[in-house]
Amino acid sequence: MTRTVLEARNLKKRFGAVVAADDISITMAAGEVIGLIGANGAGKTTFVNMVTGHLKPDAGQVVFEGSDVTALAPRAMTRRGITRSFQVAQLFPQLSSRDNALIALASAETEQPALLGDLRIPDRIARADALLARFGLADVADRLTVELPQGKRKLLDIALAMVGEGRVLLLDEPTSGISADEKFPLMDLVMEAIGGADATILFVEHDMEIVERYASRVIAFYEGRIIADGAPAAVLADAAVRRHVVGAEIHRRHEGPRR
Repeated sequence: MTRTVLEARNLKKRFGAVVAADDISITMAAGEVIGLIGANGAGKTTFVNMVTGHLKPDAGQVVFEGSDVTALAPRAMTRRGITRSFQVAQLFPQLSSRDNALIALASAETEQPALLGDLRIPDRIARADALLARFGLADVADRLTVELPQGKRKLLDIALAMVGEGRVLLLDEPTSGISADEKFPLMDLVMEAIGGADATILFVEHDMEIVERYASRVIAFYEGRIIADGAPAAVLADAAVRRHVVGAEIHRRHEGPRR
């Protein structure tokens, strides 16, 4: 029997005249890998922000393992097991990859982490190094994150989201800014590293090749509404999705990335 882990119930959000979420309801089951697609401005990141506590809905609920967590702050969400990465990696640029991992580990343990020097204890250093190794980052443990190539920064941001072994992980455009040659190896590594934690994964993505290869279920957004939800082949073949999402992404690729 499928076990529900996370539910978004009738989420609504407006920014002035713009409706970013129009009665969004999504149920996520344990172990699912969900691809969330939609053109720019469709409401994808707004949804992720609401589910992770970074943005409060105007109406509706976020329910995690049977408990209403809508009012929780992002750090409280993380401690409960709902974690995320960001489209633009959220890192301390002048600190090493290891020190970024140490801060993330300490933040997951307590609301008042100590000064950086006090974080460098043998047990925590060992856990930080194990986390970096799990995501193929052992070779950059001592390098400043500002010096890392885009793919490594993306991996580090995702790795930091896993410090608490979250049961629901939301990835906001994990392959954005990554070259065509890097995107599949990066996603293979991420899925292998996260898969060991048996997490439910939802990833926002514009690359339909990534969606087809890695998602077991696809949800399509358009103007703050769900227009399709189901198996990847069925959703990507849906007439409304082809008109409002897939066609827009083909046009987007021909134009090049938006700045």
